Amino acid sequence: MMKIAIVGCTGLVGSEILKVLSELKLPITKLIPVASSKSIGKEVIFNNSTLEVIGIQDAIKLKPNIAIFSAGGEISKKWANKFTELGTTVIDNSSAWRMKKEIPLIVPEINGGILTRNDKIISNPNCSTIQLVLALKNIHKHYGIKRLVISTYQSVTGTGSDAVKQLKGEREGIDHFKTYPHKIDLNCFPHGGDFLENGYTSEEMKLLNETRKIFNDEEIQVSATVVRVPVIGGHSEAVNIETKKSFSLTDVIELIHCTDGVVIQDDPKNNIYPMPITAHEKNEVFVGRIRRDNSIENGLDMWVVADNLRKGAATNAVQIASYIIENKLI
Repeated sequence: MMKIAIVGCTGLVGSEILKVLSELKLPITKLIPVASSKSIGKEVIFNNSTLEVIGIQDAIKLKPNIAIFSAGGEISKKWANKFTELGTTVIDNSSAWRMKKEIPLIVPEINGGILTRNDKIISNPNCSTIQLVLALKNIHKHYGIKRLVISTYQSVTGTGSDAVKQLKGEREGIDHFKTYPHKIDLNCFPHGGDFLENGYTSEEMKLLNETRKIFNDEEIQVSATVVRVPVIGGHSEAVNIETKKSFSLTDVIELIHCTDGVVIQDDPKNNIYPMPITAHEKNEVFVGRIRRDNSIENGLDMWVVADNLRKGAATNAVQIASYIIENKLI
């Protein structure tokens, strides 16, 4: 019997998790929708069935095999270990555990093989990190990555439902509580997360720290700028790469093409390249504008787009669940 709890099932990511679980057809015998007290008693749809949302304490009593958390870091810190004490494996979407040395940070296509039965908390990386490292997986494997310069153009969905309401409200001329410090419609600003003493933001530092941890390579240098844009549907990244070894552009394109979960869209003459509007509600990472950077030796540029609620969050979490089920790690 496979029981899976979704903690935070009524949020943007939680709702996507329900969709992805159904689409990927995991062998679930009981789905347990869990949310905060204000949502208890509400109904969600899963596999054409209507399920009633319950509270987290009641969910613990049901002893699920897997609990996927998408309710924020404070909830994860408070409740994750209460699940694991009863044998549940927790897959957490928040930043609460990502940089804990003993907690694996997993993109299944890259480092799922490090997981063991002893890993009772598994951390899902930040959305912008997931699409970045998956696009770079085979480049790093074959040529080694020396340095990355990244500019991200991030969807308001990455901030949450209130940010989506702010964008839509501004577009419709409706005054709404402002999630951002500035207007977002017809605007963009270089502000994602909290500003730190080093001049970077917390979101920008995630791209450094998480990339190093996933690739198990502390020598990779990363400089990132996170920009919030008035988009719903996905995050975009302009990625400049300096490799340790020389490469053939043809070989690089083939390596990206062979990466599971990555789709190349790269025909600029016909206006074909990745865009958030076409990545929306898809599980893959899309890569285009692949070209040599002639300003440095071993330089490469590319454009990477993915739905941040899908592969950037829900899809990756469900794929982790699928991996541990298939490999009998629970």
